[in-house]
Amino acid sequence: MKQVSEDDQRGLIAEAYAIEGLTEAEARAIFFDWALGLAGVEPTEAIGRLHSVYVESHPQHPMTAVLAAGKTQAEAPRRRRGWRGRREGGGA
Repeated sequence: MKQVSEDDQRGLIAEAYAIEGLTEAEARAIFFDWALGLAGVEPTEAIGRLHSVYVESHPQHPMTAVLAAGKTQAEAPRRRRGWRGRREGGGA
């Protein structure tokens, strides 16, 4: 595997796009492996950059859908629950 960018240091995302008949479940597994191997890269920004690289050339590919979902989840604000949420003014 060759390194495509700093965001895909091990080339996992690029390889996923080269796999014929890749399923969405397989794409999620590759994405998870990619995320676990990130070193020195902000995940939220890396997902966005990778999505923008591949979305136009591979709009129907399962990995594009996984990157889009990861981008959406990463951008969603998180609400704290339990005692931390109440302590920080997040609850009643």
